[in-house]
Amino acid sequence: MILYLASGSPRRAELLQQIAVPFTVLRAPDIDETPLDNEDPQAYVERMAQEKSRVGELRRQAEGLPAGAVLGADTSVVLGNLILGKPESRKHALAMLAALSGNEHRVISSLALTCGASCQVATSITRVRFRDLTDREMGRYVATGEGNDKAGGYGIQGLGAALVAQITGSYSGVVGLPLEQTVALLEHAGIDYWCID
Repeated sequence: MILYLASGSPRRAELLQQIAVPFTVLRAPDIDETPLDNEDPQAYVERMAQEKSRVGELRRQAEGLPAGAVLGADTSVVLGNLILGKPESRKHALAMLAALSGNEHRVISSLALTCGASCQVATSITRVRFRDLTDREMGRYVATGEGNDKAGGYGIQGLGAALVAQITGSYSGVVGLPLEQTVALLEHAGIDYWCID
């Protein structure tokens, strides 16, 4: 069974490579990522993952690629019940870090694996607590630019690791692809991992 990754995220690709899963990257799906009115954060993340997988499957068909399984994924940083997307400006990035400083937030990562008419969904919720950050630290981190394209304005796998005091749950889920849930979906679909020649 061929695995297609419907994501432009290099971090998700690296995590699949880490567990030695052969896959082909499809062009990142172009979808509306606006939350619905009063949509629960987990429901939103699961809907986005399913939509990305569905659009990826349509793209696979349109490009005439062999049948396979299409993996879509979405990750959101949630503070209270507020979804923190990617920062829109330096000011916005600083405001997000200030809100996260000294507080616990959730990182919700959902996966959707489409195989023909079937779509399996799995979700990981990880609790992350930031240490108390000074204005200088927040300014220095934002100046690195690392968080510009990341939900919540930080990357735990890079320089942003220094912002974190504690994590409870899936580290890979915070990066963007929870491997425990990924492996379960792959096994369900009959897709091998640890494919080392």
